[in-house]
Order: sequence, then C-alpha cells, then structure tokens
Amino acid sequence: MAKADSVQHRATLQRIARRVMLERGLLPDFSPEVLQELSRIRGPGDKAAAPARDMRDLPWASIDNDDSLNLDQITVAEETQRGMVRALVAVADVDALVKNGSALDDHARHNTTSVYTGARTFPMLPERLSTDLTSLRFGKDRPAIVIEMVVDGEGSLRSSDVYGAMVRNHAKLAYNSVAAWLEGQGPIPGAIARVKGLEANLLVQDRAARAFKEFRHDCGALDFETIQSRPVFAGEQILDLERESRNRAKEIIENFMIAANGVVARFLEARKYPSLRRVVREPKRWGRIVSLASDLGYHLPEEPDSRALSGFLAKQRAADPVTFPDLSLSVIKLLGAGEYVVEIPGQEPPGHFGLAVRDYTHSTAPNRRFPDIITQRILKAALAGLPAPYNPDGLTGLARHCTEKEDDADKVERLVRKSAAALLLAPRIGERFEAIVTGAADKGTWVRILQPPVEGRLLHGFEGADVGQRLRVKLIHTDVERGYIDFKRVL
Repeated sequence: MAKADSVQHRATLQRIARRVMLERGLLPDFSPEVLQELSRIRGPGDKAAAPARDMRDLPWASIDNDDSLNLDQITVAEETQRGMVRALVAVADVDALVKNGSALDDHARHNTTSVYTGARTFPMLPERLSTDLTSLRFGKDRPAIVIEMVVDGEGSLRSSDVYGAMVRNHAKLAYNSVAAWLEGQGPIPGAIARVKGLEANLLVQDRAARAFKEFRHDCGALDFETIQSRPVFAGEQILDLERESRNRAKEIIENFMIAANGVVARFLEARKYPSLRRVVREPKRWGRIVSLASDLGYHLPEEPDSRALSGFLAKQRAADPVTFPDLSLSVIKLLGAGEYVVEIPGQEPPGHFGLAVRDYTHSTAPNRRFPDIITQRILKAALAGLPAPYNPDGLTGLARHCTEKEDDADKVERLVRKSAAALLLAPRIGERFEAIVTGAADKGTWVRILQPPVEGRLLHGFEGADVGQRLRVKLIHTDVERGYIDFKRVL
C-alpha cells in the first residue's frame, strides 16, 4: 500500500459517489437557482406565524450521532396518573422555509433523500437549512410539529394528538454516551446533568420506548440486527470499517419515531386526508425463509405470518447471538424492499409486514427525506382545515418517484461502501474468509465475509448456494471504481 501521506482514499470515494449519483439521476450539487433562493432566507421563520403553543420550557433533548447537526426531532416524556407516560416528539417544521414549488423544493423532490456515503454526505437540503435554520439546534427556538402520545405500562397507546408548538432543544446528546450511561457502562453525560429534570426524563423515555417495542413484538413486529459499518479515516486514508451496533439510546429514538409515525397516519386518516404510507408487503420469498427456519430446527407456517417469524427470530437471537446478524440479513433480503404507497380515505390501508402495523407513514425526518416533507404539508393542511396540498394522482406519482429515488440513493451508498471495502481489502488478495450467502438470483450470488463485514460476489463455486448458507471463500479480485469484491468458493 502507498504511504499514508500519498493516499487519497477519501477524495477517491467522494469522486466515485458523485459519478454514481449522476449515473443514477441524482443531483450532487445545488443549482444557482437554489442557492439564490437560499440567500434570500434571513432567519428560521416568520415569528408572526409562530405556533400558539409555547413548549420551550419542557426539557427537550436530541439524541443522534456524535457529529449530526441536521436534528429533525427532539423528545420528552413525563409520568402521569395510573402509571401512564405522556411521550412527545417534536419534528422540525421544514415546510416553514421550504415552500411547495420553490427551487429548494424542486431539488428535494428530485433527489427525495440525503445520500450518506461515509466519505461525504450529499444533503437533500442545503446545510444552512438542514443543520441550522430548519434544524432543532441546541439552545435555539424553533417551530415544530408535536406528536403527543399517552401510553400505558404495557406499551398500548391510550390517546394521541398532533399540533404545532414552539420548542427549544436543551441538550444535544449522542447515542453512544447516552447508551453507555443507560446500560451502566459509563457516567452520566455532562449535557444531561446540566439540565434540571433531564436525567429522570430520559429514564422515563427509556421505559416508554421498551414498552412500545414489547407491544409491537406482541403483535408480531420483527426485530432484526444487521451489521452496519462505516469507513474510519485517518486524514485521507481509510484504516478500517467500523461496525455500528444497536443500543438503548438508539432504541429510544427508533421506538418513539415508529409510534409517532403511526399516530400521524391515523390522525390524517381520521380527518379524511390522503397520506403517503411506507410499507414492506408480504415477503417475496417466504418459502426460503421457511427453509432457513427448518434448517435451524424451527417450523414456520406455509403462509406468511409475522408473529411466527418474530418468534423464530427471538429464539435465534437468544440461542446464537453471534451469528444472529447474518440470519437477520438473510431474512431482510428475502422479505424484499419497502415502498411508498398512497392511502386514500375510506380505503383499506396497506399493512407493514416488518412492523406488524397497518398505519405507518414517514413524518419524523423532514430535513433528510422528502416523503416526510410531503406528510408534513398534508398534516399542516389538516391542522388548519385547508384542502390537501396534493391530490391522489399527484401523490401516487410522488410515491413511485420516492421509491425509485430511495432505491437509487441506496445503490449509491452501497457502491461507495463497497469501494471503501475494496480499498481496504486490495492488499489481501488470496486470503480466505468465512462467509454467509446473502443473495442468490439469476443475476448472481452474493456473500458477506464476517471480518471485516464486507459483501461481494461469488464468481466461482456458486452452484447450489442459497441465502443463509455458510461457506468458506477466497478473495480473488477487487475493483475500487466499480465497487467489485469477488470471491471463489473453497473447501
């Protein structure tokens, strides 16, 4: 490998990301029209149009990645009578500055999502908005849409509401340090200790989040644990792929957001407004999931059953936690990709197989996902008693477009991750690895080696291999530009 001072891994990956974005029809840069429109925005919103409710004094806090500045939501919770918890999620009012039909809106609608490549983030909205004026930044007053949920000790939602309010983020917290404290592995973060009542508040949030999760699991929600990794750089050189793990802090946000998205979907349905739903339909390859379970001594019914699959996953997590992420990845591949669909008032809404819910939209990340801006605009129209800003036909087209562009963004992110892995593995041609089959179709067979956690194509010895099968492979080729990592099967 070249000396570190001559290595330009980060620049190489950024160049690849830009090229692939353009190939997939995504815009890596903001147009002059967008930048000109941005320059005319002077502040975070019109104070005269501020929401009537003032909730700034509540101990709101954000929990996100250490370096995140595009803070879409903040949370708070309090215990009420008879063991109930009142949980609140405040979502940044991005529509206050990104108006429907504007140049900013056109760019966001075109890409539909921020693209995260590890070497660089290509934001859906300019960073002056997403990390500042439309971000729920620490210590700043911001307009927000608040989703209120009253939940009992079993995780059952007893009541809910949605309304506008002014909020203030009193503590910018990071997943890892909060999780270490919650799990008894580290001290209380200073940002928590400095805010009166925040320590007790977060403990209430933690209990409520676990109750939300347990209730969903009782209904058949699936609990996966996949291996996610990101490149670790020293200057411009990639040194490793760091595995990202789930923890209790992440689960607070995950479970609060799932619950809040369900509330928003039902709120719009009750008021006869159309909505954009996010769903994973019934599994595409349920038969192979049944075979996987059978190989592990577990019987699944012949017809798709989320409750039965949830029980199988829980059993395997407890029995073999080391290889459970590999099983999770296999099942996710066999379930198939999610998609956006339109729910029309009065029609039966499509269900989300993986979450075991019939009411689910995307509403809590409007700085980074365009479907959330769409939902926010419909929601604000419902709150004001105005007509929906999108008609059903227009929403159907947007749903299809958002699904396609999200798939394009996923492909960009996946290729850059593979290019990063190819850079890391290039000196290891000829080495042998333990692997698991993650994909098997006419277009090719794919395996993931276990350490480092990298996926590549099985070019030789793929006959008879299927998803979930464990193999031993040898690395035979890498191509950084195309993100190719090729293996052959060995004994």
